[in-house]
Amino acid sequence: MPESDLSKYGGDPVTISFDSCEDDTGIVIRDPIERRTCTLRTPDVVRPVSTDTRSCCFPVDDAVVVSTTRLTLPTPSAVYVRDEDGEMLSSVEGIDYEELPEGVYSVELCTPIKLYVIAEAELRVTASFDHVVLEFGSETEVFVGGRSPHRNPAGTVTTTADPVDMMAAISAFGSALKTTSPERSFPTLRGHPPTVELGDELHVPDDLRPAGTGIQIEVPPEYEYIFPVAPLVYYLGARLVPGNVPRIIADGFEHPLQMRRGFEKEVERVLKQTFFFDCVTRTEGLYPIELHERQQVESVVSFDFERLYDTSLAEQLEAYLSIPYECIEEHLPDWQLTTHVAPTAENIEMVPFLVDDLAVIRTPEAREVSASAIQVPAVEEFVRGTDSTRSTAELPLSPRSLVEPETTDSLEQMWVGEDAPVGASKATTTAFRNRLERTPTGKIDITVVCNDEHMHEERNLADSVYGSRDELPFDVTVYNDRTVSDLRSILESETQFFHYIGHIDEKGFKCADGMLDVRTLDSVGVEAFLLNACQSYEQGMALIDAGAVGGVVTLNDVINSGAVRVGKSMVRLLNRGFPLWAALDIARDRSIIGGQYTVVGDGSVDMVQTESAVALLFEIKRKGELFELKRRTYIGGADGLGGIVKPQTSDRMFLTSGSLPPVTLSADELESHLSLENVPISVDGQLVWSEEIDVAEL
Repeated sequence: MPESDLSKYGGDPVTISFDSCEDDTGIVIRDPIERRTCTLRTPDVVRPVSTDTRSCCFPVDDAVVVSTTRLTLPTPSAVYVRDEDGEMLSSVEGIDYEELPEGVYSVELCTPIKLYVIAEAELRVTASFDHVVLEFGSETEVFVGGRSPHRNPAGTVTTTADPVDMMAAISAFGSALKTTSPERSFPTLRGHPPTVELGDELHVPDDLRPAGTGIQIEVPPEYEYIFPVAPLVYYLGARLVPGNVPRIIADGFEHPLQMRRGFEKEVERVLKQTFFFDCVTRTEGLYPIELHERQQVESVVSFDFERLYDTSLAEQLEAYLSIPYECIEEHLPDWQLTTHVAPTAENIEMVPFLVDDLAVIRTPEAREVSASAIQVPAVEEFVRGTDSTRSTAELPLSPRSLVEPETTDSLEQMWVGEDAPVGASKATTTAFRNRLERTPTGKIDITVVCNDEHMHEERNLADSVYGSRDELPFDVTVYNDRTVSDLRSILESETQFFHYIGHIDEKGFKCADGMLDVRTLDSVGVEAFLLNACQSYEQGMALIDAGAVGGVVTLNDVINSGAVRVGKSMVRLLNRGFPLWAALDIARDRSIIGGQYTVVGDGSVDMVQTESAVALLFEIKRKGELFELKRRTYIGGADGLGGIVKPQTSDRMFLTSGSLPPVTLSADELESHLSLENVPISVDGQLVWSEEIDVAEL
């Protein structure tokens, strides 16, 4: 790999800490911003010593050296072995073994913190689905470096409300790309676009100029065209300029963006198609792996991917778009996010955060929904006399305006506008700016407050489940019957997650001695939250305005038994590393009142890291003596589109995000698969957990 290519790789300056294990037999690597932890065990006592990070051909945030004969990673990981020049020698994934003679080796471990191990020695790599072992033959000085997946915006661009100025501001987004090769389809190689602020004049700092790919996108200077095309401008490192006819111009090649299917649909297709082919083409670069999606499309297209990898971005784009979208549509990964953004000047400040997720951006099309319509399930259950609500028996209707965005095929939907959405997250620029301004602590502080003695079932589960993963630095505190003063103090204190169980109405949180309205607080220390109470939307939005990043709230009153089912599911899912939006997406199906819940703020917030590469949901159906296993992956936090995962049942890698191809297993194979990790499973519409399942009874 040429040095010029490697120099494009890198992360933001983030401090990774290296500490000895409690018994000194190994090192613990921590990322305080993303709250990620990895451990490398050694057979003997080691003392990590800080060292120069430049020893690694890939950028790392910090590094140490230790002397040892063996390093053991007690979790599964893909392993890539390279020589000292960065050329790939071997990839070891799943259950595998590799033995290499004396030499200088750089070993990449794909853990929640990207780890690089460098040693001059013999090397034996043993991988299984619960650990990885690196053996060096004899005691050797070993370099261990770490890089956080966290990404900060490189700077800020100021623009006026004039559409032409906004186009110049969006043209700066591509400056954040760490490479313009197909490897930019990896989430770690796409830097966060610069933030945008509305001001009195246009100002683009010199170091945030367009990427210089030679690609130009022309659209009419109107918000309805500018916002939807922003992710494509970023991903192509393009310059956005005014033009009467929407089109891409690249080194003599032109592609129209105003097709019969509509401008927004064509922009979406070009983004997805380009990204997908980059994921396939990059297998000729740094990561020459067996990718499932490549094997699927090689029979559909006649590309010479080896030659295509070395051509210019413009030539790659022309080749990609020569293939009809319908030929590859079934092979595309499920897209992570579609956002519905009102075309108003102030929403330009939200666009960089959406672009960072490679979200599809649409102008809003939605239907108004009455509060009574979404309350029908709650009313039906209530009038049967089987339950009580978490607020009042009258089931009052909310006065706010509710909208239901048009359906999309993305895993997550987000609404950026004045109304409260049904079936989508309610996003605000404030929430995403709050995320950037959070001060890392490294700990996982969880606070549970139960202000109603009749709701002890959910409180007891939260108390027992939160923090039950011994390998992570949890600190869980549970309170009962707090006063107004107590609750104010709790909310103003720093905590990563706040779970409230009790009553909320238009006056605020019900406490032992009165009501606390969060709108009266100047600031809060809460990062993410679950307000499992009636009518908690306004109080949740107030938490966002006061400093929180994201949370789950209710749009109206909720039946107590249904709220308990949703709350209990959320607790277990969040504790396994699911982001807020995904945990709610799964949990809302557990109850007839699930539609009353929504995410406010940034739904990608996760409380802890996942045990494996991604969060997983299984669905199992019996097929005679065999079982069909469907697997759905969820990404959040610092992850993004373009990652890869290798299931136990395959010898190939798959792109993460959404559903993996189903597999058929015997009872023994299924039992072995379920024993690897405690994952949520959908069986006949019921949510169960792999540690509780008896395959023989399915």
